[in-house]
Amino acid sequence: MHKSSSSSYLGPGGLDLSKTFFTPISGGSTPSPTKRPTKITVVGVGNVGMAIAQTILTQDLADEITLVDAIENKLRGEVLDLQHAAAFLPRTKIHASVDYADTADSDLCIVTAGARQNPGESRLNLLQRNVALFRHIVPPLAKYSPESIILVVSNPVDVLTYVAWKLSGFPANRVIGSGTNLDSSRFRFLIADHLDVNAQDVQAYIVGEHGDSSVALWSSISVGGVPILSFLKRQQIPYEKETLESIHKEVVQSAYEVIRLKGYTSWAIGYSVASLARSLLRDQRRIHPVSVLAKGLYEIDGGDVFLSLPAQIGLGGVLGVANVHLNDEEAQKLRDSANTILEVQSQLGL
Repeated sequence: MHKSSSSSYLGPGGLDLSKTFFTPISGGSTPSPTKRPTKITVVGVGNVGMAIAQTILTQDLADEITLVDAIENKLRGEVLDLQHAAAFLPRTKIHASVDYADTADSDLCIVTAGARQNPGESRLNLLQRNVALFRHIVPPLAKYSPESIILVVSNPVDVLTYVAWKLSGFPANRVIGSGTNLDSSRFRFLIADHLDVNAQDVQAYIVGEHGDSSVALWSSISVGGVPILSFLKRQQIPYEKETLESIHKEVVQSAYEVIRLKGYTSWAIGYSVASLARSLLRDQRRIHPVSVLAKGLYEIDGGDVFLSLPAQIGLGGVLGVANVHLNDEEAQKLRDSANTILEVQSQLGL
């Protein structure tokens, strides 16, 4: 099954009306040899995958987008629904396929597919089912788009980014997890709300595992360029550590609360992943807290582990990791977070 937004209409006698509607200009149909269309593949058309695809479309981040899923009817319905909005969207070719050959030459492959947890199922068993699913997804993506960047969104994102790295054979800089990019956005929002400022003026990171062992980097938070904790100390303004911890706890619980209320998360992760796609494909070299191979960084040396660190990303994938100052407590919590992920990975047998 393959559908495209660029189908031509054949009139009576097989006449291609698109060829008669315009008067040809000599050389006008030849594309520039230096211009290649930007192509994004999204694997999985569930709530998260479609929120990502929709956001990418509305923000005009690609010339082509290919949706892949194992459920053909759902896939066809979603692509038709998007194509019917063509008059309101930037001109993007939309394809849908169950065949990974149609993902060929993608610049960015976004993986959102994942198995759902069954009642009473252990986290490890769920993870093993997701690993089995990734064995069917990642090798074909790597085969048909050997120069692409793989961006993993499926949870648990840190372990599955490691799995994608192993299965793809790609260098680590071209395999990234969405990590704590969204957690950090929630963190910035809560701090901004607390201080009654714009979240865009807040510089703050959540790092480590995308999950319960994540680490809030309080020591490096700044608002409008002013380091918050050192400012409070200089002004002798008292603050309680419990207040800081409650904000971090709210960040961790945010996704659970959204899921409790509406059944799933979608819009925020859609915007978060679109921001990563923009930084990657437009070579913006912005710093995002995303899941990267962290071995040897911040004294993490227990093994090959992916977790979120403030990373500069662009057309080459991960270009570098920022040397953010951590206090002793933050550094230890980050190492503990790495060990939590490594313990899970050790049970996978990869």
